[in-house]
Amino acid sequence: MSLSNAAGPRRSLWSKHKIFETNSIILIIGVLLVISVGGLVEIAPLFYLKNTIEKVEGMRPYTPLELAGRAIYVREGCYNCHSQMIRPLRDEVERYGHYSLAAESMYDKPFQWGSKRIGPDLARVGGKYSDEWHRLHLEDPRLIVPQSIMPGYGFLFRNELPLGEIGDEMRANRAGGVPYTDEMIAAARTDLKAQATPDHPGQDDLAKRYPKAQARDFDGDPGRITEADALIAYLQVLGTFIDFKLYDDKANIR
Repeated sequence: MSLSNAAGPRRSLWSKHKIFETNSIILIIGVLLVISVGGLVEIAPLFYLKNTIEKVEGMRPYTPLELAGRAIYVREGCYNCHSQMIRPLRDEVERYGHYSLAAESMYDKPFQWGSKRIGPDLARVGGKYSDEWHRLHLEDPRLIVPQSIMPGYGFLFRNELPLGEIGDEMRANRAGGVPYTDEMIAAARTDLKAQATPDHPGQDDLAKRYPKAQARDFDGDPGRITEADALIAYLQVLGTFIDFKLYDDKANIR
């Protein structure tokens, strides 16, 4: 093929592209159309799936006390320094424990994955330390970790937990997909008191509604239910719902 003949197809191709390359408005419209079609192809099928998260045994909604503690965790911005997501990488698994499963965040509204690790990841902190350890750490973090830059949260031990708000908190979470029943919401205040009060008569009913719920005095002051009770109860349950031996495939971790 001669050079003159080869130049013909190139000029024809340029004439087709010229309208996009010389007109920014048309180029933007074209880009938006391509992105829209690509987005629809990827996103639309998800609306036809009943669930995009694998169900795993052991997951349950937070108890009223744990839910209140989670609200305090969010309020105080703990996620700014502590993530709750362990990636499937060997160094993270060996330091923090089994990598995070999607189902672990299914009842978190919003999830607490975080974006920084100024402090350690907390996805598996439940049961790792005693309540006394958490009390000292919240009062004065440097009593536990001398080099810590975490502020103290002693005021949580002085602030009584407002019980009247927990029902509304549960209703809001139910609107977001958390399966709280009318019975759970109606018994919210009783369940909250039962979990934070030693030998409370409602602990059996609490255990029926929330399997494996830990019930005891968390803040060291059995006469009051404080914000510290709620936060420690929340921390002590993180990573304890699932038996990770069922999902243990560390041999495949990179």
